[in-house]
Amino acid sequence: MSKPTRLALLALVTLLAAPAATVHAAPKMPIGFFDDPTFRWSPARAENLQQASSDGASVIHTNANWPTLAPTRPADATDGDDPAYKLADLDELVFRSGIYGLRVMIDITGTPKWANGGKAPNVMPKRLSDFTAFARMLATRYDGRHGFGAVSLYSVWNEPNLQLFLTPQFVGKKIVGPANYAKLYKAAYAGIKAGNPLAKVAIGETSARGRDKPLGGKSATIAPGTFAKLLARVKGLKFDAWAHHPYPTEPNLPPTQKVRYPNVTFSTLPKFESDLKRFFHRSVPVWITEYGHETKPGEPHGVTPARQAAYAKQALSIAKNDPNVQMFIWFVFHDSNGNPWQSGLFGTHNNAKPAYRTFGAVARLIDGTMSTAKAGTSPRVTVFVPYLGYYSQPGTPIGVTYAVRDTTAGKNVTVGQPIATLANDFSITFIANFKPVKGHSYTITVTANEPNGHSQTRSALVKAS
Repeated sequence: MSKPTRLALLALVTLLAAPAATVHAAPKMPIGFFDDPTFRWSPARAENLQQASSDGASVIHTNANWPTLAPTRPADATDGDDPAYKLADLDELVFRSGIYGLRVMIDITGTPKWANGGKAPNVMPKRLSDFTAFARMLATRYDGRHGFGAVSLYSVWNEPNLQLFLTPQFVGKKIVGPANYAKLYKAAYAGIKAGNPLAKVAIGETSARGRDKPLGGKSATIAPGTFAKLLARVKGLKFDAWAHHPYPTEPNLPPTQKVRYPNVTFSTLPKFESDLKRFFHRSVPVWITEYGHETKPGEPHGVTPARQAAYAKQALSIAKNDPNVQMFIWFVFHDSNGNPWQSGLFGTHNNAKPAYRTFGAVARLIDGTMSTAKAGTSPRVTVFVPYLGYYSQPGTPIGVTYAVRDTTAGKNVTVGQPIATLANDFSITFIANFKPVKGHSYTITVTANEPNGHSQTRSALVKAS
């Protein structure tokens, strides 16, 4: 047994010996941040990624802005090495995130002028095949097998229910935004899955509110509930989750702000989730891919730093208690002169706001993966270990040490040491050797080791049904 494995086993045995009151269960989901100026363009971007990881994050959300990454038409749009592509900063983010144990989620958005006849980025491409090729290039480049790192989480188009990001929303008085978005989504989905069949793809990325009718002189908007209802009428949509941004209507209002449905903040999210199930005839996981509260004095209508901390804790608590929510992303991490949003957990002078510690305390409790298992059958457990993917190639044998705790009964169950294989998406999967009891939840603490001596510890929650 290697020294890292012995140390991991010792740590997990210590955990199993802990009194029942010291170990608590919580729903698990990836927790992270969205802040391209901080994580892609800042001179301190490496240090910022390390800080984010230290604050309990496991995923970084970033935009693949098509006009920026492909300012001119590539000769071969599916080849990321085509000289028309400007991928250096995105390459660096995806690759470097692994060393800090972070996954990356990419939202593909915007249209370059060469693809839509010289128009603005919110106008659809003339040929949807161009969008498919761009999405396929990204998914292939970041499939974990080409030396650029692994991305297995994608979404398509930022806030497509707003004219600001997708136009037109109306033709006369008829709503056309959802049908237009469906074309974009299908094109991107086809490209992503062709490039990386393991990828999970979210639809939506919706803004929290809209008016549902054109008003002269005002930007057209569709409420997310309406947008989803009309989108569901389009046949052939395949997706793994609905991405949404449940911001309050004003920066200083709490996460519990009441709004009128079909607008969707946290207060109406349960109704929205129920409607998604009805619209699409299945349970639909929700990824919260943007949320935050801006602070004074940078945002005059924001909240105090202390109130931001309270609201962050409240929002995370709402998310973790909602069984449909399976991701939570805070926007942004650092306030910066290049970013008009002042919702960072750090100020412009790198001063930590109270929310930094508050967010981290809750995030470390929640972050992880969650799955269901059949009662009486040893469950398959999957965790993501991008830190090991930074040092080892897919296919590498990975030593695993795990400890299982029945959090329903408040007792320790077992430990095990199987061998797993690093998958292309930098995940590992193994069978946990115990028989779960129906209705019980189990926390599984996993420490994985690759042959060069590097290790990463992750947490999973299994619910038996």
